Amino acid sequence: MTDLPTTARTDRPAGEALTGYLTAQAGAFLRALPLVVGEAGARAGTLPGGPGGQAATGTAELLRSVRRIGGALHTYGAGFEPEWAERTRTELRWLLELLAQEPGCLRRSARLLAALDSLSETDPRRPGMLAGHQGAPKARALLERQLTLARTRAHSTLLQELRSARLHALADRMTLLAGEVPLVEYQPELADQAAGALELLAAGAAALPPARAPYGGEGLHRLSAAPPQVPAQGQAPPVPVGEVDADAALAADDAPWGRVRILVKRARYALEVCGVRRPGLDELDEVLDRHQDAADAAVTVATAARTPRITPATAYVLGVVHADQRLEVEAARYAFGRQWPALQQHGWHEWASS
Repeated sequence: MTDLPTTARTDRPAGEALTGYLTAQAGAFLRALPLVVGEAGARAGTLPGGPGGQAATGTAELLRSVRRIGGALHTYGAGFEPEWAERTRTELRWLLELLAQEPGCLRRSARLLAALDSLSETDPRRPGMLAGHQGAPKARALLERQLTLARTRAHSTLLQELRSARLHALADRMTLLAGEVPLVEYQPELADQAAGALELLAAGAAALPPARAPYGGEGLHRLSAAPPQVPAQGQAPPVPVGEVDADAALAADDAPWGRVRILVKRARYALEVCGVRRPGLDELDEVLDRHQDAADAAVTVATAARTPRITPATAYVLGVVHADQRLEVEAARYAFGRQWPALQQHGWHEWASS
């Protein structure tokens, strides 16, 4: 069993609010965990967790509670014994990364195959840019094969770790947390700490570069289906999907947006503890989730484009899909740039207390 540190309990309203929030989230964790563990190991050789399945529901609920407990421990860390809080956050991060892998593969698969199908649309009234292109079927098959393999690997890793002593120890921590939250005697005001989370978000958003308007509103899907020129043997695809330096540059460009995405989530969870809900933050969170998904999908296509011995026609199609996903990244940034100013306010403390 994992023992909670011995600390003095507080009857202050701040402590009560934090205690109620964390015990509720720990209870949600414990209810969702059996769904994931039971379904994940139920059928050898299968991949449970598809859309609408019991494991998918359990995984979504487990991820929800893990994010909220970790976010609360991050923002309100001064209210806990430091070593216990840091160890618990470390274990929650481990589980979060583990659980997110397979759903991430599913999202990338759905996004990329839908994008390729849309770009290959042959409707005479609105043909896609890749309509009738000879490389489209092979590109689709390649993406399906690689994404299925990635999901299989993620699922195998999940199966292994769901039986580990590390997960059992974390479940013990959550069992104890559901009964008693280890608050220290001194409790800072919740609004002060929530305001700090909002100020960090404001600073992160201020450091972002100005967002460019996305090309054409719907990107490549609005282009005509004039037969594209297939590059000759050995010629590079239309975007630098095979250049490691270009990939590194894109990753560096995406990184500040990924950090702001985390700050938005932490601000949301901090306000939840205070009993405050700001729909505008929920919308920003959705926009930055789309940004992350599109950026991850572009990386997946870049990896597929490096597959040895693919044809120039297949490489061309993958290059177009890569460009399409990077346009989706730009569209999400533009949406964030339009929504964020409406939320910017001075006096974050009052906002957190409202």
